[in-house]
Amino acid sequence: MIRYLDQDDLIKAILIALYALFSLVAKSQSPEKIPYGSNPKAGRYLQVDDARIYYEVYGQGKPVVLLHGGLLGYIDEFSDLITRLSKEYQVIAVATRGHGKSEVGTKPYTYRLFAEDARAVIKAVAKDSVILIGFSDGAISSYILAVDHPELVRKEVAIGGGVLGIGDYDESQKNFWTKLTDESLEKALPGFIAERKKQMPQPQQWSRFLSELQKAWLEPVYIDKAALKKIKCPTLIVAGDHDGSTERFVSIYKTIPNAQLAIIPGSGHVVLLQQPKLTYDVIHPFISH
Repeated sequence: MIRYLDQDDLIKAILIALYALFSLVAKSQSPEKIPYGSNPKAGRYLQVDDARIYYEVYGQGKPVVLLHGGLLGYIDEFSDLITRLSKEYQVIAVATRGHGKSEVGTKPYTYRLFAEDARAVIKAVAKDSVILIGFSDGAISSYILAVDHPELVRKEVAIGGGVLGIGDYDESQKNFWTKLTDESLEKALPGFIAERKKQMPQPQQWSRFLSELQKAWLEPVYIDKAALKKIKCPTLIVAGDHDGSTERFVSIYKTIPNAQLAIIPGSGHVVLLQQPKLTYDVIHPFISH
């Protein structure tokens, strides 16, 4: 007998599946390995208007800035990439406001706000234009930075950034984001939420953080597609072959003037964790030349 999932069950199933992927990072890190995202030796804060933004710095060389995904994502999703890239680059991994050790702040959340937070860190830390690598929500912020502040971005890698507004989701995905609540998230992932609250400098603001993030996700337009034509820096679009419709990524690739496209086989949205070495092998030649 086939059992069809109702909306609450669907939300829980999606969250658990995503959490299982992100948990691969924590399980792969032995106590001897670097605790990316919670490393007192590398962590720093920058006051950006209404919030203190946390970031970590590793290695030396040309600056590479990493912007992670939203909600379940954090600096540690880049663990493999940081380990590899920090051998020849200065890697600056920024925690999006409200995520991990960055403060929630008081401003309404938008992708442009996330991009401006990252811009402030770049201007404070990097001594040159940067190579920007963004995943998921971080990819959207990277598009905005490349459009609004072209002088700061030498090259751009956008991973899993195929959604430019809530209208790009199908109806079930829209319902997922609309119905996501503090209660459903707590019920689905109690361990995850508890750990995130331990990291947060303001755990009492978790509910406001989730509400603000949800409002940002539900915006009709994160960045206007026509604006992508203004991106002048070399751009690499990276996506898993099972991350929704590949046509979304092909369309973005065709819109950005100086773009390349890499579709990673055997991967969904979180290519950084599902195919870490292959993802690095695609990114490294692009940023090195």
